[in-house]
Amino acid sequence: MSNQVLEKTLSNLKSTQAQLIQSEKLASLGELTAGIAHEIQNPLNFVNNFAEVSAEMLGEMKEEINAGNTSEVIAIADDLEQNLSKINHHGQRASSIVKGMLEHSRASTGVKEPTDINALADEFLRLAYHGLRAKDSSFNATMEMHFDPDLPLVSVIPQDIGRVLLNLINNAFYAVNEKAKQGIEDYSPTVTVSTKKLENAIEISVKDNGNGISEVIKDKIFQPFFTTKPTGQGTGLGLSLAYDIVTKGHGGNLDVNSLIGEGTEFIIRLVFEPG
Repeated sequence: MSNQVLEKTLSNLKSTQAQLIQSEKLASLGELTAGIAHEIQNPLNFVNNFAEVSAEMLGEMKEEINAGNTSEVIAIADDLEQNLSKINHHGQRASSIVKGMLEHSRASTGVKEPTDINALADEFLRLAYHGLRAKDSSFNATMEMHFDPDLPLVSVIPQDIGRVLLNLINNAFYAVNEKAKQGIEDYSPTVTVSTKKLENAIEISVKDNGNGISEVIKDKIFQPFFTTKPTGQGTGLGLSLAYDIVTKGHGGNLDVNSLIGEGTEFIIRLVFEPG
């Protein structure tokens, strides 16, 4: 009888764990929504503006055609061609943002594919920033990007590495925002995301200049359900999932360096096959 009880308890625990992991994924998706709305609004504004101007130019073109001013018609046609090119460019940008959203929301296929890590990091840095700005209009921080142009495509599960980056970047913004609230003179909250090609691996760094974390906390930071955030603001599963994705899912390393009062840096290392 006791074995049956233990088996049932274990089954319930596994079910609860699966539900919590799904909740964490849904929470990260929710955090992206506001950022994505902002990111889409920008290219749509360009599309609307260029379309409106182009409609006015067509009216001018008709007048010039009727007046027989061939040179003016050609000049307007050239401008229209440029406008249409810009409309196409910004339309493609909006489309790529939606595609990225769908990729993130879709359940992970577990299939690795050659991925542009620089583009992935750039996208999630901006989405995380605008997502936080939408939730708290007073939030502000400097974003710095230092991407190695020689970074090769790396075989990863993009949805999963995207979730890792989102979690690390959100944590970094949270850290600098908490420090900014302390009213420290001349403090400039900064989050830096950088990439670097090593001999047979790539390195992704997410660094903040927040308050840093103590050695005691650092030893527990990747444990499930451990969080330093107030109740209701974190599940304590984000970094645990990130660690598992990087180490178990991709055979990489996720390390943390921190100095109290100076900030924290998370470093992801992923091995790649030299081409």
